Amino acid sequence: MTTPPIDLSIDQYLRKRLMPVEGAIPQLAGIDMYGNSIPAGTVGGDLFEYINFQQRYNIDARIAGALKLSREYLEPCPKDQTARNSVDDHVQWLESKPGYDATVATEYRKAKSSEQLRIAEDLQELYTTAGVLLVDAQGHGIISAKIASTVHDTFHAFMLSELDRSGKTTPELFEKINLRLALSVTARNALGRDANDNSREIATMLYGEIHPDGHFRFVNFGHPPPLVFSAQYGRFMEIDKDRMVQFLALGLEIPEDHPDRNRYFSMGLRRKRMNSSDVAEITLMSPGDILFLYSDGVYDGSDEQDRLRIERVIREQKNEPAKEICSAILQYAVKQDAYLRQIGEEDRLDDKTVFVIKRR
Repeated sequence: MTTPPIDLSIDQYLRKRLMPVEGAIPQLAGIDMYGNSIPAGTVGGDLFEYINFQQRYNIDARIAGALKLSREYLEPCPKDQTARNSVDDHVQWLESKPGYDATVATEYRKAKSSEQLRIAEDLQELYTTAGVLLVDAQGHGIISAKIASTVHDTFHAFMLSELDRSGKTTPELFEKINLRLALSVTARNALGRDANDNSREIATMLYGEIHPDGHFRFVNFGHPPPLVFSAQYGRFMEIDKDRMVQFLALGLEIPEDHPDRNRYFSMGLRRKRMNSSDVAEITLMSPGDILFLYSDGVYDGSDEQDRLRIERVIREQKNEPAKEICSAILQYAVKQDAYLRQIGEEDRLDDKTVFVIKRR
């Protein structure tokens, strides 16, 4: 006899959906990682997720598919046969044009075949790559949780497309998410909103990928910047700000060269769309070094005394596994909440997320 399903309330559903799953923690040689979240209420606007490429995606099948296409793209399509793929379709279009030159089609097939070989090569890198997604939607209730869920779903939809198109994440993925959170001029008019209503969906996002050598590459939209704790010196290290590119929160800034820039409200126009130079990089140099990611409910990135207190917590726990370090920081943050309640500043309470990456 099967147990009937238990109906969840909307806040229970969103809380379960936004909480990290320990079974999804990627296993990378030389890397220990762990993260967790504590909402301020029954549900919150913080989202934390491990991106376990090997667990979530069939990398073998994708590589096999790319290699198969690399061979198919080189083979001319039999005359009068329906196009088998996008390359056949484009070649048939070329053939319909005046002055068609068969060598152009041959070179095009070679180029597209080579592109698939590169995709297969980039997909191989996912076997030794782990991703982490942190989202912090403004506020800490059901609406905030819904905004965080929107970013989550958009991210994964675009990720599927990215892996098929490029075999890896590219800046284009993040520009699309940024646009998804922007206010559409058309939608705003269609809804008949008050011109003086400045409410909007606001969320910060940090997405990064860690490799076994301790190399962490990430993009940051308005999120507090990562901190690096040196095991040797027992403190947070200063990081070159030129290597810490940070954009405004999602949806607040549209690139000036985006074709749809006039279709969205924007606080400002970024000079250009993202490229690889806008991906920030940090490397954990020595065994025991720790990368600390967090939401502003734990630390807003500005108060020096808060930074020193968290530094002390990590220093006392630095020889422990990442899970214990994460738990100790969250315990510290919860104690800070108790103090805020004691002094009557409950309005400063916020969702808390901590993610720790430690180099073994």
